[in-house]
Amino acid sequence: MLNTIKSLLGFGPKVDYAALVKQGAIILDVRSKGEYQGGHIKGSINISVDSLGSNLNKLKKDKPIITCCASGMRSASAKGILKSNGFTEVHNGGGWSSLLNKIR
Repeated sequence: MLNTIKSLLGFGPKVDYAALVKQGAIILDVRSKGEYQGGHIKGSINISVDSLGSNLNKLKKDKPIITCCASGMRSASAKGILKSNGFTEVHNGGGWSSLLNKIR
């Protein structure tokens, strides 16, 4: 149970986000449209966590997905939503600005 919580919050094994992006991972920014317009990772997809459940068809299950938001809380929720809907390779990238530094 504790490992599941740690994994959802992004405290699991270290992930090479830069390598995932080079392999074609989708970066899913789950902040609001206004937050996204204020700054985001180039090439990321913006679907707010509140509308994620009704927009799953916009994502591919055969590609790794890295979720991000402002701090990592909404991206953890988004990871849970995706995993419960059959997406197998989903990583919580945490805050988008922190993730940006990890993929450069």
